[in-house]
Amino acid sequence: MLVQILLALAGLALLTFAADHLVLGSSRLAARLRISPVVVGVVVIGLGTSTPEFLVSALAAGRGDTGLALGNLVGSNILNLTLILGIAALITPFAVDSTVIRREVPLAVASVAVFAVLAWWGLSPITALMAALATAGALYLLIRWARASGNQEVTAEVTEFNTAGGAVVAGAASRLPAWFEPVRTVLGLAGVLAGAQLLVVNAATIATELGVPQLVIGFTLVALGTSLPELVTTIQAQRRGETDLVVGNLFGSNLFNGLAGGALVGVASGMDHPARTGLPLLAAMVCTALIAWALLRRGLRLGRADGLMLLGAYALTLPLLTT
Repeated sequence: MLVQILLALAGLALLTFAADHLVLGSSRLAARLRISPVVVGVVVIGLGTSTPEFLVSALAAGRGDTGLALGNLVGSNILNLTLILGIAALITPFAVDSTVIRREVPLAVASVAVFAVLAWWGLSPITALMAALATAGALYLLIRWARASGNQEVTAEVTEFNTAGGAVVAGAASRLPAWFEPVRTVLGLAGVLAGAQLLVVNAATIATELGVPQLVIGFTLVALGTSLPELVTTIQAQRRGETDLVVGNLFGSNLFNGLAGGALVGVASGMDHPARTGLPLLAAMVCTALIAWALLRRGLRLGRADGLMLLGAYALTLPLLTT
């Protein structure tokens, strides 16, 4: 048991470190390819920080551990908009002045609702196709809006994110050779894959030996571990005052967790054993997204009282695991 716990912790550490390099490398690579900074902020960074959730859940579903897979996705979506967004508000209350609240955030909330319906039906190759089509549609809208608006707040924040060096690596970006960012991105992805494999295999073993349902392990420990990239990125961005990037990253991560992550889990689960979970947790996931959206729309700001409310909302979801 001790060996499995240590290996799971090693997987979590590798996931966090590798995902940070994956996000930073892909963001800087996109900038060098002259992709719009708004697209980088809304799509690339959100997609990059969601990679641990994708891979952990897909690997778990492929092993037949569908409770672990869905628990991770649902738990991560709830964590992002309660615990992580709440911590960001407690660090420094912030205002959001961009159109992200009026367009990208509602799209993310709708995506979470679609994922909830599909997970209630059961994630299989058929529902995976629906989720994949929804992912493509969401990406099209995000890129179209980003190019049309040229949001100056997000543009400035992404530039600062890339210049400052992301959540872990700071400093010598300007002294790095041109080939370094593609290598960083590939190695980051490989590290995320290895960390996900370590985490999934050992978390499933721990759950079996302790007699704890995989859904509980996935919703709590695994979801917290795979959400660490969002937490670290959010704290660093919040300290630099990059509030639009914070909101876009967290809601964008939920969008990709639900749609793209749901599609991968559906494909990995197969037709014979679709992944599904109960209505209470899915309803809680949708409700927390609506609450976070409502708090942000109210004056386009989030204060410390709102942060405490979001932390309380996360605590209230935990008893639902007993259902």
